[in-house]
Amino acid sequence: MGSEGPKPVTINVTGFKKFQGVPENPTETIVNNLKSFVEKKGLPPGVTFGTCTVLEAAGDGALPMLFKVMESGISSGGSTCDAQVVWLHLGVNSGAHKFAIERQAVNEATFRCPDELGWRPQVEMPLFANQCGLVLLQLFVLEMVLLQFPFCFFQQLPIVPEDGKISRTRQTSFSTKAILEFLKKKGYDVTLSDDAGRFVCNYVYYHSLRLAEQRGSRSLFVHVPPFSRIDEETQMNFVASLLEAIASSC
Repeated sequence: MGSEGPKPVTINVTGFKKFQGVPENPTETIVNNLKSFVEKKGLPPGVTFGTCTVLEAAGDGALPMLFKVMESGISSGGSTCDAQVVWLHLGVNSGAHKFAIERQAVNEATFRCPDELGWRPQVEMPLFANQCGLVLLQLFVLEMVLLQFPFCFFQQLPIVPEDGKISRTRQTSFSTKAILEFLKKKGYDVTLSDDAGRFVCNYVYYHSLRLAEQRGSRSLFVHVPPFSRIDEETQMNFVASLLEAIASSC
């Protein structure tokens, strides 16, 4: 009993580079400047600042780097049995006016367009025959249909087929309500969300939640608005407060 200090926690942060429609991603700026920013402000008791990584705004193409930094963060941050390793992912919602704490990710990849590496989930087409001519004919017919009805062919595919249907969700283990209340008391305009989209943010978050569950770490995704809606200084202070909120929830 007596005076136990705060539980040790290592927080690792990721953001994204630019993507279609967002030539300047605020999360890239935040992540690149965050370490020096929080070191000047001072870290909450018990908190160790881990890695800061900017990912490509991509699905499959971002996963090797995501898995690499997550595995290295877990091995370096989990050196003591009581240490908690946390992954905080930041993404931008270009239409948002407030911050959003994402409670879950969905096992669905319905990309509205290819990602920044040119990748898009695709259904493997059954072949009519092994003959090259028939395969080319099939592809030609499909292309003609897509030209006539492009919006009818959003391909609803699971991110992880072994996890089952696209309706499968994975939830963060954090008390998002407690984090929300902490940030609101600080004066930030923030809300909870159950929809991280069906593009790169949701794709990366789903994989992160899955790996975090397997490795005994924790994961959280937060969407931020563009700097044109909430300025850079406010967003830097928000993320610093978010680190405090996360530490208090561990």
